[in-house]
Formats: sequence, structure tokens, C-alpha cells
Amino acid sequence: MRLERRTAVSPVALALAPLGAVAFTLAVSSLLVLWAGAPVGPTWAAIVRGGFGSLFAWSETLTRAVPLILTGLAAAVAFRARLYNIGAEGQLYAGALAAVAVGGMHGGDGLAWPLPVLAALMFVAAAVAGALLLLGPALLKAKLGVDEVVTTLLLNFIVLLGVSALLDGAMKDPTAMGWPQSVALQGELELSRLLEGTRLHTGLLGAIALAVACWVLLRFTVFGFDVRALGANPRAAAFAGVRPVRTIVWVALLSGGLAGLAGGIEVAGRTSYVTLDMSPGYGYSGIVIAMLAGLHPLGIAGAAVFVAGMLVGADSMSRVVGVPTYIADVIVSASLIAVLVAGLLAQYRVRRT
Repeated sequence: MRLERRTAVSPVALALAPLGAVAFTLAVSSLLVLWAGAPVGPTWAAIVRGGFGSLFAWSETLTRAVPLILTGLAAAVAFRARLYNIGAEGQLYAGALAAVAVGGMHGGDGLAWPLPVLAALMFVAAAVAGALLLLGPALLKAKLGVDEVVTTLLLNFIVLLGVSALLDGAMKDPTAMGWPQSVALQGELELSRLLEGTRLHTGLLGAIALAVACWVLLRFTVFGFDVRALGANPRAAAFAGVRPVRTIVWVALLSGGLAGLAGGIEVAGRTSYVTLDMSPGYGYSGIVIAMLAGLHPLGIAGAAVFVAGMLVGADSMSRVVGVPTYIADVIVSASLIAVLVAGLLAQYRVRRT
């Protein structure tokens, strides 16, 4: 058996591949539900109701989708240039720490600054922290050919260990009764709520605006052309005048900045302080979301809502039918594999030798 590239790839097939992959994943996941001894229909109904069945459910789903949109954009921007950023989790935490350092570590003196200026500085610091964390691996890849998958992945563990040290040291909240958490942001710097009585905050609007901005940047600008050319064929791109090192550096700054901004918005919109369990793996889930969306910035918003709905709905489903919440992780992971296979089969056919 061998794979043979199709002479003509159907746009309809490419568009339907993700939907077919998700449907296949749900069918396979139903077997796991049966194996757990639960009825399939009520289980899926509980997941849908828990994630999308009420105003409160929608608010929780959209709240969880905010960091997923940003980490998905971070992965998509980098992957389009063949810079495989696996370090969005560490960049998110770096951004969260930087946001707290600007918005919470100054005591009361920082409020002498105008509030809009301080808020802007807080989010800029979050983006810069994430960007600088990815800049090193990007330069190592561009200059020395060091595998960025390894360096960005290992940086996640280094950052988390650094966060642990800071939460028990310089940034520890003295009023937390020994619990390892950072000082809280000033209340005036927290993002306002979109719906009263829920946790849904204005960071959702910012995440959607950034998705649109990334689409415009990658689709209609010279920089976007350089990124697409570098991702399609680095040697041909260099021959056509694209400067690979410069492009990789700018891609790294944008990708890391988006991931760092996810941490800053998560602190300002939901938690108000940094803890080690602040992120349940948003950085890694962003990779899945980017692939589900085919690296399209606008599609990432929809994929993030789908993944967030599965995660939120699984919590409700576990209480109703007794199936472990880990079924949501299986659904998301299997969806990624199915999407990759479906995209491959849309562009290649299997031939018997």
C-alpha cells in the first residue's frame, strides 16, 4: 500500500473533512461510553445540555473558550511558518506572571498611574513575556537548526518550576494562609462582565477581535504572504526574496505574544491571581484547536467553542450519568487524529502496489 497525491483536490472534500472527522470521533467515543456502562443517548444529551443547554452553560463555555482561542491562534500562526510552537502553556504562565507583576505587585502606588495606562501596560507586559519566551527557541532554530519542538516543550517545565518557586517566594500572597498563589490584581484592573451573574468577561471580545486581526494579517499583508511562502517551501521562499530569519523572528514574537496575552486575560478576566493549576492545559489544547480549524484564524474561534463545550459539558455529564470527565479529553484527542487522517485522505489516495 502507498499514498498517491490526488491530481485535483476537491475544496468541498477539504471543507467536509473536519466535520466527518468529528462525526467519526463521536461514533468511536460512543463505544467508550457503552464500555463504561452508560447509555449513549442520555450521555451525549447531558454533554450538550451541560455545554450549550442554558445561558449559564453558554457563559461557562465561552469563558473557557477565551484562552483557547488565543492559544489556538498562537499555534496556528507559528505552524503556518513551520515553527512548531509547543510551548504555549509556558508562555501563558509567563504572561500571567507578567500581568500580575504590573497589576498587583506595586502595592497601592501603581494606581497613581491613570487606570487605562496601567491596564494597557499590564497586557503589553503579558504579551512581551510570552513573545520573549518563544524568541530564544526561534533563533536557535533559524541560526543553528535546533529542533524547536524539543526546546519549546522543555521550556514549559522550566517555566512551571519557576512559577512554583515564585508563588512560594517573591510573588506569594501573604494573606493566602500558606496557599501557593500570587498576589491579586488591583480590583480596578479586572475585566468587566459581559453578563451579570456569570464569569463571562470582555476578554471574549478581545479574543474574537484578535482572531479577525490575525486573519487579515495573514491573508492580506506582505507579512502574511511571507509566512505562507515560508511554510509552503522555505527554499523557494528564500529564492523569491523572503528573509527566513526575519520572518521566523516576527512569527515567534506574534505567536508567543498571543499565548502570553492569553495568560494576562485569564488573570484579569477570571482568576485575579496566578496559581499552578490556573491552566488545565490550555496551551496544549490550543494545538488541537488550531489543527481542527485547519490553521484558519476565523475557524479557530468555532473550534475553541466546540472544545470548550465538550470540556464544560463533560463536567455536567459526569454528575448525571457517572461517566468520568476524561471522556472529553478522549473526544478532543481523537478529533485531532481523525482530522489529520481525514485531511490526508482528502489530498492523497491509497494505492495497492
